[in-house]
Amino acid sequence: MAERKLLEVLKGRTAFPPPVWLMRQAGRYLPEYREARRKAGSFLDLCYNPDFAVEVTLQPIRRFGFDAAILFSDILVVPHALGRDLRFEEGLGPLMTPIGAEEAVALSMDGFHEHLKPVYETVRRLRQELPEEAALIGFCGAPWTVATYMIAGRGTADQAPARLFSYRHPEALSRLLDDIAAASADYLIRQIDEGADAVQIFDSWAGVLDEKSFDRWCIRPVAEIVRRVRQKHPTTPIIGFPKGAGWLYRRYRRETGVKGLGLDWTVPLDEAGRLQMEGAVQGNLDPMRLVAGGKALSEGVKSIMSALSGGPFIFNLGHGITPETPVEHVQAMINQVREEQSWQPT
Repeated sequence: MAERKLLEVLKGRTAFPPPVWLMRQAGRYLPEYREARRKAGSFLDLCYNPDFAVEVTLQPIRRFGFDAAILFSDILVVPHALGRDLRFEEGLGPLMTPIGAEEAVALSMDGFHEHLKPVYETVRRLRQELPEEAALIGFCGAPWTVATYMIAGRGTADQAPARLFSYRHPEALSRLLDDIAAASADYLIRQIDEGADAVQIFDSWAGVLDEKSFDRWCIRPVAEIVRRVRQKHPTTPIIGFPKGAGWLYRRYRRETGVKGLGLDWTVPLDEAGRLQMEGAVQGNLDPMRLVAGGKALSEGVKSIMSALSGGPFIFNLGHGITPETPVEHVQAMINQVREEQSWQPT
């Protein structure tokens, strides 16, 4: 069996056409997902029921033939498994009881893996049911991003509650991130044990941190996750996605040790090319181009492919696909990436 294309690229090889997958590729833009969500009852029921989670993970693979599937779950199942409350409300997203400085040093791993058994079953079943050529990506949230929700109790525009917490209670935040990192590493290890080919660490709120805070709250805990995972699975590729990291992307890759680097849509393509010289890059189409379609989409795809397809590259968005995305635009994007020959390396 030929090696899965995504894994080839993460080892530093060039593949043409490049592997394609999308963050949040299983989601509300698909009518079949909306039907499964309705049957499941709640979002958490969808995440924790392997029958539903397997089904929605496979839906975009069946429809589009992506080169990789990403486990359907949520980054907040980790604090949920650590004993924190969690619910999702329509129009509001995830809601938790905000954590204080004293509670931040009182998390427990008791029952952690038992709570996540349905997720591990989902991974195991996915690897059995996916096409052989499709890679399976496991994931977790980066400790900083997970902590922002735990501290504020919800998502906020600039994560001011977590940033303020970091200045007022740095020791408590350090302990909290250490605990989340240890739990997240165990979580990723178990996903790999059950069949994940690669894993991605999502740091969606890395871009709100200043330089010193970025080093302490973003790089340090992610480096610890990478270290722990590599102790158990030294050859499994790890993709890091520090959204909004800007000129700190290069430092992030070098100091965390991730193999693949997910780029958001604000990263200039000439800088993306320089980052690609140090290893595989992934991204970075603006999700709004995918919503717009037409010339905006085709020009965005062409620019990215022309700049990056000559090196180790995974075509993806610069963040998750949005619910209002027309399905036909996704297919048009895939067709353009896979069928256009003008940017093929010679």
